Amino acid sequence: MRKYGYIVVEGPHDIEFVYRLLRPFGLKRVRLENDLDPYFEKLIPRKYPPDGDLQKRIPIPLFIQNDYHSLAIRGAIGDSKLIQTVEEYTAVLDKDQITGIGVLLDSDQEIDPRTRYVNIKKDLEDKGFHPADSAGFIADGPPKLGVYILPDHQSQGTLEDLLLGCASIVYPNLLASARTHIENAEKDGSLMKSDLDDLLKPSGRKKAVVGAIASVLRPGKAVQVSLQDNRWLKDETLDIPRVKAFQNFLVNLFEINII
Repeated sequence: MRKYGYIVVEGPHDIEFVYRLLRPFGLKRVRLENDLDPYFEKLIPRKYPPDGDLQKRIPIPLFIQNDYHSLAIRGAIGDSKLIQTVEEYTAVLDKDQITGIGVLLDSDQEIDPRTRYVNIKKDLEDKGFHPADSAGFIADGPPKLGVYILPDHQSQGTLEDLLLGCASIVYPNLLASARTHIENAEKDGSLMKSDLDDLLKPSGRKKAVVGAIASVLRPGKAVQVSLQDNRWLKDETLDIPRVKAFQNFLVNLFEINII
């Protein structure tokens, strides 16, 4: 019998990040509905368009599984939406069969990571959940519950901090040229201030550098495609302490078998 779990994250890059860290354990994407474990059938949307919005993406998780585990990874932007999705999933799934529930967010906001966790913890408690006292720790279940704040629960930052660390190992020259490209763009007098609004946000430069690298590796495709196809999270990059720490968190949360 498989063990079941799900993790709610903030966006498509985070979805791919989680998947790439679990892929070494034999977990693979589920492409066909007939191959999906029946336990997760209730998470498949049956109505289109969602909420009557023709331009809204269908809110379907990424399902990954092997012979021992079946997991759902779902993106939800904003703290309230993260908690809402956790609540909705727990309500429709058989809670007695859930091994672990995870929440992944970052600390790119002005609020410091510890304060953000305090707020998330209170919101979860208000919904009847019992998270651990600190981010990165896992509350005993069943089901287990863990909240992880990238990059390391203490520093301000995002997933891109980890990806840039990975790039420094596997794409050092490309990383250097990408940084030069972004620095030159900031100095480009032909660009209007409005052109640089997103770049000048707290995490804008890091996201731009990661995007510039990905645009070389997979031209015309989204960053998450490059994360899926390229060497960002493979072999030696998995030994980077902050990357390994999150991978270990996932392994413990979902009771992943080491193969």
